[in-house]
Amino acid sequence: MAEPVTVARPYAEAAFQIARDAGSLPQWGSMLKLASEVAADARMRSALDNPKLSAPEKESLFLSVCGEALNAEGRKFIRVLVAADRIGLLPQIRSLFEQSKDTADGVARAQITSAFPVSDTELSAMKSALEKRFGKRIEATVKVDPELIGGATIVVGDSVIDGSIRGELASMATQLRT
Repeated sequence: MAEPVTVARPYAEAAFQIARDAGSLPQWGSMLKLASEVAADARMRSALDNPKLSAPEKESLFLSVCGEALNAEGRKFIRVLVAADRIGLLPQIRSLFEQSKDTADGVARAQITSAFPVSDTELSAMKSALEKRFGKRIEATVKVDPELIGGATIVVGDSVIDGSIRGELASMATQLRT
């Protein structure tokens, strides 16, 4: 069986192409956010998994919950997903769409985990250094984790920068064992 993200990829690429061609990437981002939240709702999942409901009934239910937040193209996209029984993939589709959007916008997302709260000045300096390193505009989220002891870890895409005391101690422990 294929991984959900593999099955979701063609749908995300199609949504991205439609949005890019129409010049409506932000609007599509908002529509996919709402639709993925609706699809992830436990009550909606239960209704969509109900074998007594036909595809048109599922489609009608889903679209009625989304209301006017979806434009005509967004509604067509939802109809395609319901007809193909892929509506449950909306969270993965949204994630892949956002990755494509970020790439097109020259943006990279960074998750900074620090042992202590990060000041605005420190965050600005980190973002500036990361922008130079990755050649993209950085949008960062910060999380505090005292278990790092000191320092920080930064994840940008597939790259991990571990400048934490915990990481250094683990590295030393590995070196001492060999």
